[in-house]
Amino acid sequence: MIAKIIKGTNFSGVVSYMLSKREGKVKVLQANGVRSSLPNDIAHDFNLQASMCPSVQKPVCHTILSFSAHDSERLTDATMVKIANEYLHEMGYGDTQSLIVRHSDRQHPHLHICINRIGNNGKTISDRNEKYRSTKICRGLTERYGLTIGEGKQEVNRSRLRGEDKLRYEIFDTIKAVLPQSQTWKDFVAELEQQGITTRFKTKGNTDVVQGIIFEKDGCSFRGSKIARSCSFSRLNAEIERNSHKQEQIHLQNEPMAHSVDESYFITDLSEAISEMFSMPAPSNGVDVDELRFQKKLRNRANRKRRI
Repeated sequence: MIAKIIKGTNFSGVVSYMLSKREGKVKVLQANGVRSSLPNDIAHDFNLQASMCPSVQKPVCHTILSFSAHDSERLTDATMVKIANEYLHEMGYGDTQSLIVRHSDRQHPHLHICINRIGNNGKTISDRNEKYRSTKICRGLTERYGLTIGEGKQEVNRSRLRGEDKLRYEIFDTIKAVLPQSQTWKDFVAELEQQGITTRFKTKGNTDVVQGIIFEKDGCSFRGSKIARSCSFSRLNAEIERNSHKQEQIHLQNEPMAHSVDESYFITDLSEAISEMFSMPAPSNGVDVDELRFQKKLRNRANRKRRI
């Protein structure tokens, strides 16, 4: 079970959308404090209560509760209403107007709920940290009712996505395809570029300490954590390090008598390596990271000799 929350100013528009599906594809399950007949009457009831607090610019809270298609047979109207009311109560909307409507125009069961953010007492209902609270509540209800726990972004219907949502999922899918074969950041970034995705690193102040990662495609930029938690810089870095470690183990198994390597020739600070890769001017035929590292080693030796 997941929830999508949309804020708005127009009760009439939301109610009309909720009730506009063709016959057999929409069903009003419950009306709290509003009529359940004509869309104009329902919107009037919502607006009348919202007028008690005219300073609130967005009194409309349109929430969509979606469930896994695997639970379709179990999710009767009565069960969905019960879950919806528990969700409303835990979100702080237990004492305000709401309209709960079930749509049957998609494969997965889902509800549309129109909520008045102005309570029955005429006071504004707080929406502080609502997305965090909603996620936690949905997780709790999913476990409480024994519902199917979805597999996150893998279960999203890509064909229905538009705009930035579509781009974000395209980036997510590409990252998941490229990451398992990436043993270095250079491999990872180069492969993404071939797929039309550019990568930038966010550093701390004027230092080379990397704090985050940004992906860009078709003019839209997204922080890694906004793509998915698994796409944050720290998690991607951990995965690339694991890939590199696995490759090293395979190499050692194949060449058990390999000569030792002077580790001083390698940069151990990840942020420094990334700075070299992406901050220094790139030659026309691409960046030779090994050459850059060797040149840096020579410069460091020369600087030490001058200090002596």
